Amino acid sequence: MKEEDLQKLLQQQRTFFATGATQRLSLRRWALQKLQAGIRALESQLLDALRLDLGKDPCEGYMTEIGMVLGEIRYQLKYLERFAAPRRVPTPLAQFPGRSLRIPQPYGNVLVISPWNYPVMLSLEPLVDALAAGNTVLLKPSDASPHTSLVLQKLIGMCFPQKYVAVVTGGRAENQQLLDQKFDYIFFTGGKTVGRVVLEKAAKHLTPVTLELGGKSPCIVDATANLDVAARRIVFGKFLNGGQTCVAPDYLLVQEEVKEPLLRHMARWIRRFYGADPLNNPQYGRIVNQKHYDRLMGLIQGEQVFLGGLGNGRDRIAPTILTGVSPKSPIMQEEIFGPILPVLTFSHLEQAIAFVNRRPKPLALYLFTESPAAKRRVLSACSFGGGCVNDTIIHLASSHLPFGGVGESGMGAYHGRAGFDTFTHWRSVVDKGTWLDLPLRYPPYTKVGQALLRLFLQ
Repeated sequence: MKEEDLQKLLQQQRTFFATGATQRLSLRRWALQKLQAGIRALESQLLDALRLDLGKDPCEGYMTEIGMVLGEIRYQLKYLERFAAPRRVPTPLAQFPGRSLRIPQPYGNVLVISPWNYPVMLSLEPLVDALAAGNTVLLKPSDASPHTSLVLQKLIGMCFPQKYVAVVTGGRAENQQLLDQKFDYIFFTGGKTVGRVVLEKAAKHLTPVTLELGGKSPCIVDATANLDVAARRIVFGKFLNGGQTCVAPDYLLVQEEVKEPLLRHMARWIRRFYGADPLNNPQYGRIVNQKHYDRLMGLIQGEQVFLGGLGNGRDRIAPTILTGVSPKSPIMQEEIFGPILPVLTFSHLEQAIAFVNRRPKPLALYLFTESPAAKRRVLSACSFGGGCVNDTIIHLASSHLPFGGVGESGMGAYHGRAGFDTFTHWRSVVDKGTWLDLPLRYPPYTKVGQALLRLFLQ
């Protein structure tokens, strides 16, 4: 997009926001319903695009993307009036007579930059929350999922005028161009490297941001765990979408005495899910591009392969489990973001906790145990964005649970109420009555007045 065209578009959105139209609940509700109807009308096109970009089976595409977005729309529609209402809070006696309020106000013109791995969900869920909060939105989907980006552009174009919601397609050059502009809020989902650039660019305009990043999310399995259930749920969470999930288990920490039976269970569930030849299973996801494929295959080199390790040379890598992995191995130095699971062992739980805590705070953590004491210990000792006990990834599927990272895995959260609040500035307002004006705060000050002030303010 030419610079002058982008400037014109942004000015149109600023002008529209300035009219106050987006703050009307009737327009917000209309926008959510319009998007809901549009998604349903283009559902088959979205699913086709997801298959072309990532090899997603239609069932997986609906379960992990379209269904999630529709659920978020339903949630926001259900609670919109409650979320948008001013919240009354207690008023100190010293401020009598008056009311203290927290009044929500949308930020204004929002930029949403989304990634390629869940291109529908990670584009539209932030959009839903931003619209519910009363903002205008400029959406920038990833160029690595081009078929989905085109359908998203079509969807937004048929639902909204550009002065309200618009889509800009393209790659790094377009991202750079957008980040050089002044927005009222930036919502970014992606990797740490680009996340740092977003934060640096936003700082020039003092623009608030939400960064949904990633990290090496651990999965801890202790000796008390139900190994068959653990194996099934770990395999599901790890190899969904070809392993290209920001909250996928990145590495497995398993107690030594249950390592072998757990791996046997996992191998069985991999065969059950994906068959004897996963590389030719149409329900098994593809690697997004050759560059990503080559990087992943390079991480396998030199490691001890328990299962898998094979690729088709282009866009598929079989579900792979690596054993005997050293903490200093290359695969333990970066987020994998693919269907490769390194396995490390520990002898006692404190050892596993220390291993996790020596590393940057992860986006997710998973613990499989039947021990209440182990649950309490891990949840109190480890810092992470979110996670599950005795399951994987499902915590991000609830609009009742905020989703976000901590430390290097991100800042801010969204989904449901948290999503509405993310795109909202909550103004603090005291509405003071005039029928009584206590003289205590005004000079000249007296000993009696001082005593009363101390009584009110202690």
